[in-house]
Amino acid sequence: MNQAVGILEVYGLVCAFLAADAGCKAANVTLEDFDKNKPGNADSLPVPLLVTVKFRGGVADVEAAMEAGLETARKVSGVVGQHMIANPTDDTCKLLKLSGFDRS
Repeated sequence: MNQAVGILEVYGLVCAFLAADAGCKAANVTLEDFDKNKPGNADSLPVPLLVTVKFRGGVADVEAAMEAGLETARKVSGVVGQHMIANPTDDTCKLLKLSGFDRS
């Protein structure tokens, strides 16, 4: 059985770092690599870069990390979306390793 994953998409890299830090301090979780996306309507957004924070751990820990990360992100620049997968498939776990930060 794979560890649960919490996926938190926020506006901007600074917000992502702060949300990740809050989540890791609130619960026993680890982080997957951040991911980024610059949508077509970037100029109309509060911050033109969307960053995805991915927490891994037990279900209760991921839930606690997500709550702490959400609270922090809402205070900084905002949350785009949030999702949790309690028991991701092996293929989903492989996709968690993808990161737009690896590309130029």
